[in-house]
Amino acid sequence: MATDYDAQRKTDDDTESLEAIKERIPSKPSISDDDADNVDSFTIPDVVNEELEVVVLPQQDNEFTCANCFLVKPHAQLGKRSKSGSICIDCAS
Repeated sequence: MATDYDAQRKTDDDTESLEAIKERIPSKPSISDDDADNVDSFTIPDVVNEELEVVVLPQQDNEFTCANCFLVKPHAQLGKRSKSGSICIDCAS
């Protein structure tokens, strides 16, 4: 069966009033018994009050920063040097 995709898709008979569309939408989402049981099992951990200690070391003599991925890597992973800077093996391939 051939379909004419250039033909008009909506006609005046296809239009629906806003009230008819609103009647099809449920007023409140219903929660099943299974969902109600699992609501209490999910809790958000309280990490706001925890203090985090991170030691940040400056770039060492045997390290470089990749100009493409901006990760600090050892010189053993140096792929090539370009105008923009050193590029690691992963980004060079």
